[in-house]
Amino acid sequence: MPWIMRGLRHGVVTSRYPRLGDGYGDGFAGGVTVRGDVADAAVLDLCIADCPTGAITVEADGPLLDRGRCVHCGRCVDHAPETFSYSPNFQTARSGREGLVVPTVGEDDASLAVLRRRVAQTTAMFRRSVHIRHVDAGSDGSDEWEVAALTNPVYDVQRLGIFFTASPRHADLLLVTGVATVGMRDALLATYEAMPAPKIVVAAGAEAISGGLIGHTYASLGGVDHVLPVDVYVPGAPPTPFGLLYGILIAVSILAEPLGGTR
Repeated sequence: MPWIMRGLRHGVVTSRYPRLGDGYGDGFAGGVTVRGDVADAAVLDLCIADCPTGAITVEADGPLLDRGRCVHCGRCVDHAPETFSYSPNFQTARSGREGLVVPTVGEDDASLAVLRRRVAQTTAMFRRSVHIRHVDAGSDGSDEWEVAALTNPVYDVQRLGIFFTASPRHADLLLVTGVATVGMRDALLATYEAMPAPKIVVAAGAEAISGGLIGHTYASLGGVDHVLPVDVYVPGAPPTPFGLLYGILIAVSILAEPLGGTR
């Protein structure tokens, strides 16, 4: 049986994240960030004009990048590497839409530290299983590959008490990918209404957050929060499995709050 020899050869491949730091490495392009040096106005104008989703704006304090719109095309990094660069950080999910804008305007370092500590405490105190209902509301398929990876031996979310369920009546958390097409609006509402309280919604990927490259059209609502109240946003195009797991843990920490049952 070859799988026995393969197992002996490779040993345990399952990540120890979040108990231990287990990222993708320093060279991983986890997301685009804004650096300290600001390019001249002509170069920034080129970045804005060349951004396919309008993720870049320039304010009085300098350029801002909306990770909820960014599709990681890398054009801004090519045009202005002194201002924009890739970051290996995959812990970019936020519990508020404004927190996806970098440099961060909606959350300061202190509030982010509180958020990460809350996630760590929730993980350490996991006392009940969490069931996820995943709905594809019009994605290109890439998000689904990353969601499916969460159950493979490397990420193995079941070890944390996280399970996927086919029935919304058994779900605590609704994970939505895709642009939220007009045709999926009623299905999303029906799924949400069928879930028992407390319940929480996670929008995963640029498409689910802002519509991505498609945006708001005759067939697309331009993001899940045009249909449902979104609690956690996980940026990426697509988001990575670790990024998804971080966002799910934020959601679980919200569910664990004493007032979580009021939703």
